[in-house]
Amino acid sequence: MGTLHYRFNNFYEMILSHARAHPRRKALFVGEETIRYAELLKRVDAFAGYLHRCGVKPDERVALFLRNSWEFVVAFLAISKVGAITVPINTFLKSEELSYILEDSGAVVMVASALYEKTVHDSRARETLRRIIWEGGLELSGPGNISFEEAMKNGMPVSPIMRTLDDLAVFFYTSGTTGKPKGAMLSYKNILSNAESGSQLFHINHRDRTIVFLPMFHSFTFSIGVVLPLYVGAGIVIVPSIRPFSNIFKQALLKRVTIFFGVPDVYNALAKAKLPWYFMWFNRIRIFVSGAAPLQHKTLEAMRRKFTRAKMLEGYGLSESSPATCINPLHRQKERSVGPAMPGYTVKIVDENLVEVPRGEVGEIILKGDHVMQGYLNRPEATEETIVNGWLRTGDMGYMDEDGYLYIVDRKKDLIISKGINIYPREIEEEIDAFPGVNVSAVVGVPDEKNGEVPVAYIEAEEGAKVDLDALKRRLRERLANYKIPKRFHLVEALPKNATGKILKRVLKEKLKREESSRL
Repeated sequence: MGTLHYRFNNFYEMILSHARAHPRRKALFVGEETIRYAELLKRVDAFAGYLHRCGVKPDERVALFLRNSWEFVVAFLAISKVGAITVPINTFLKSEELSYILEDSGAVVMVASALYEKTVHDSRARETLRRIIWEGGLELSGPGNISFEEAMKNGMPVSPIMRTLDDLAVFFYTSGTTGKPKGAMLSYKNILSNAESGSQLFHINHRDRTIVFLPMFHSFTFSIGVVLPLYVGAGIVIVPSIRPFSNIFKQALLKRVTIFFGVPDVYNALAKAKLPWYFMWFNRIRIFVSGAAPLQHKTLEAMRRKFTRAKMLEGYGLSESSPATCINPLHRQKERSVGPAMPGYTVKIVDENLVEVPRGEVGEIILKGDHVMQGYLNRPEATEETIVNGWLRTGDMGYMDEDGYLYIVDRKKDLIISKGINIYPREIEEEIDAFPGVNVSAVVGVPDEKNGEVPVAYIEAEEGAKVDLDALKRRLRERLANYKIPKRFHLVEALPKNATGKILKRVLKEKLKREESSRL
């Protein structure tokens, strides 16, 4: 597993060090604005002063309901300075979901974007929070509201509360695939372990520039897209939104981006996009990193053909592991694999009794290392079930090859058991996804009197394409055992996805359940 050595104890110490050593170095690029490390520190200190004025104490929680912006970066660094805990919240959530997280986390202050004013207004935020600080120019009267700009002018001097590596830093709320979302409690060591391990793997340094267009509230973007470059004193190009898509390429070219963090949806689009010759000629991207969901073979191939100078690195992780755990290294990538464990981490494949299985055998993936969360907030029972003797049970199924490269087979809960035989939906999805006209698919299990469960497929077609279902069924019959072939196929306009493009199978299962009960 190896030991990781940390350059900093907390987020504020990290930014303070870079600002003092290299004040003129460029930290953030937002549209036409460039923020150097000295200026970034100045804004962080000003905002921390306001949080102090609001009475935010060490270990209290400050929620961020923000779009991608320099204010997001300033806010979490300032929260670190006053010793409080950052709670990034998914901005796609509705008011009731927002209320739940604010109450469950015990947040005392929230920083929100004016874009989401209606969601905040319809929530119980004002009943539970001392103050809402608004980014984006919203003018609201009343003692409970202040603009970000005003907040930075109205602080009072505050000395940093120097947090240690073992102190809590961030609570990430899981997407709630089963029941209510749970707050994964992460320490500074958890998140900085991702930064240290990632910096070794990607050979990233202050000369690199990353681009952030995926939501910063997501653990992958937060740890790998934002904290990692700041950890090494690199620059971050902040793009407020994934739309328009062309703006991402424009910013990547103009700001000389070297490391590009994305998800399969983005790479699917990038693989098909007709990019101008000058982008292909002048872009400086050396690494594409993909997380959140598996990459299709056709996407990998198209990206390799298009970007001959860059490496595509597919990885794996989850919020409970800060989140990155495995990634293909620069020197050797294996298709369909998410790579070996990152430096400092250990991955094992085990059976139901948590006994390690031989290489090549499928079992549950468990993890150990400095990236494993401290537990779930307010949920000791769930924590005990998930962390056993320091090992994190992921609930994902996979196998390892002789070289220690991990292959994800499926989520344990997505496993379909038909007549006592295990069916892994991902195997079927890979065959469907490779068929002409298919953009992406999802296979879920539906109860069946005779078989226990049978697979059902949902298919999202490529724009303007038609999928020949009869030809698809013939292809599947040629390539898969009969019991694996879906009993029904549904063509849908769009599959339900979360903020990073991961398909929400629970939504499809609920839909099927409603359809089944309406038939009775």
